[in-house]
Amino acid sequence: MGKHLLTPELTVLVAERFKALGEPARLQILDALRRGELTVSEIIDETGLGQANVSKHLQLLHSLGFVSRRKDGLYVYYSIGDKDVFQLCDIMCGRLEAETKARRKLLAG
Repeated sequence: MGKHLLTPELTVLVAERFKALGEPARLQILDALRRGELTVSEIIDETGLGQANVSKHLQLLHSLGFVSRRKDGLYVYYSIGDKDVFQLCDIMCGRLEAETKARRKLLAG
């Protein structure tokens, strides 16, 4: 696979993180935060998701280290905790683009 030996314990941790990224709403939240830190209200405005939904997803993303948060007075600001997550997204987007080109080529005959 790579430079890490996938022990049973490590596979559980990796799968947990991939599972978190398997939810479209969480990817929307991460994409919104890609442009800079935001409050929950701003994330709601950016994504169109409901407040309870955003809060639930932010809690999970924070617990896994994907987002960071800081409190300033009455507001809590969220930001990307680990920008490496976008490398995973870019790899997958590149893969999807390649598959789409291959399918178009096949269909064009």
